[in-house]
Amino acid sequence: MISTALLSVSDKTGLLPFAQALAGKGIHLISTGGTHAMLAGAGVPVTRIDDVTGFPEIMDGRVKTLHPKIHGGLLARRPVAEHMAQAHEHGIGMIDLVVVNLYPFERTVASGAPLEECIEQIDIGGPSMLRSAAKNFESVTVVCDPADYESVLSEILRDGDTDPATRARLARKVFARTAAYDAAIATHLENSSVGDGTLPATLRLLLPQSMPLRYGENPHQSAALYGDFDGIFEKLHGKELSFNNIVDIQAAALLAEEFEHPAAAIIKHTNPCGCAIGASVLEAYVEALTTDTASAFGGIVAVNRVIDAPFAEKLNEIFLEVLIAPDYTDDALALLMQKKDRRLLRQRGAVRERLKYDIKTVANGCLCQTVDTAVEDPSTWKCVTRRAPDARELAALAFAWKVAKHVKSNAIVYTNDIKTLGVGAGQMSRVDSSTIAVMKAKKAGLPLDGSVVASDAFFPFADGLLEAVAAGATAVVQPGGSVRDQEVIDAADAHNIAMLFTGIRHFKH
Repeated sequence: MISTALLSVSDKTGLLPFAQALAGKGIHLISTGGTHAMLAGAGVPVTRIDDVTGFPEIMDGRVKTLHPKIHGGLLARRPVAEHMAQAHEHGIGMIDLVVVNLYPFERTVASGAPLEECIEQIDIGGPSMLRSAAKNFESVTVVCDPADYESVLSEILRDGDTDPATRARLARKVFARTAAYDAAIATHLENSSVGDGTLPATLRLLLPQSMPLRYGENPHQSAALYGDFDGIFEKLHGKELSFNNIVDIQAAALLAEEFEHPAAAIIKHTNPCGCAIGASVLEAYVEALTTDTASAFGGIVAVNRVIDAPFAEKLNEIFLEVLIAPDYTDDALALLMQKKDRRLLRQRGAVRERLKYDIKTVANGCLCQTVDTAVEDPSTWKCVTRRAPDARELAALAFAWKVAKHVKSNAIVYTNDIKTLGVGAGQMSRVDSSTIAVMKAKKAGLPLDGSVVASDAFFPFADGLLEAVAAGATAVVQPGGSVRDQEVIDAADAHNIAMLFTGIRHFKH
């Protein structure tokens, strides 16, 4: 039976009614610092922690619960006579319920606070009490999440105690929480001591499951979403997100973020099937849609400006799985919500600012790399041909390069200075990607005369460049770095093509 409870929380959400109900049940409450002040101020009968330990809180509260009269009361095994005799000998009372949540270290880090302030938010006593109580879950109930107050209180009010299964579940939750907390601290301290681009000596991935998914990429694969995806993409309307939706949402948002002008990105299976900039996002979307109307059907659209009613009316003309925007006007939402299944997401902040590592699982481990969020300055690119690109071509090459970065390799992208004209993605041969891009442009009725081409990696032979020449392109941007670069440069010069080397490759597997 629960007769004594220790309450010491940073997040005081829901604590007062919980504590009042415990006190009403006749349970003796012990508390610390600010928690004690809040409860006592509300008239709840509560004992200060230093009245139990006989030792004052010291060092700005850094030392208050690390005491045998606390941890002995948590760790003593009730069925073991020797434990109980030792507790009696040393005047240690049993603590049956522990309610503790931790200093907000993760929130402090996320706020951009300096290291000294973050260190002060490293909780010592809290995790110690949680772990002691959780280790002894056969006898002690431990609560680290205010979301559990209601169910725990219901059992206590009904039975005077919690069920063994409940105590075991809560103990598992505690160890998961303290593990994640320690990992967050270790990761932040490690990141604070290394330079940008340095990968951690130990990769820690402790993310809470935020949403079970119906299935993964295919119906026979189970799947779940972990972390705080909702913290960036707030769902306003529509069906639950699928595994494939979530992958495509990030791909679309990252492409739209590349542009300062109003931009629209249309994504299908993580590849852009259309992208454009314009005077407005409506204009950009209309231009992007012309690249590949067939592939856009059922696609994901991300824009970097607010969606208004005229734009919403245009979006309602075809079936789209997901729409992503910084916001929507009220009348736009009313129009878009007419499609009951379509997901509407509000994007809160830039995705690339929240991406640190790109991780892929492999047998018995994983591959980890920094994310390809490079922002490049076209003025640093090297012109390697006799003819330099003119101003129009340079603007088009800069646009094409931003899009190519988001296309699966081998990637070939034909554009003008405002929109994609043909996209070739994911082929084993760069020439095949170029052929597909040309075919897509012809199918859409988009002439390639005067277009430019971006290649995510170097042309290993001149054939890929000659394919672009035959299609009507007048300028090319590519990383360079092939042993046959001179052969490709000579072919460009022979056809009066302007070509820039970026020196940066954007493979995307």
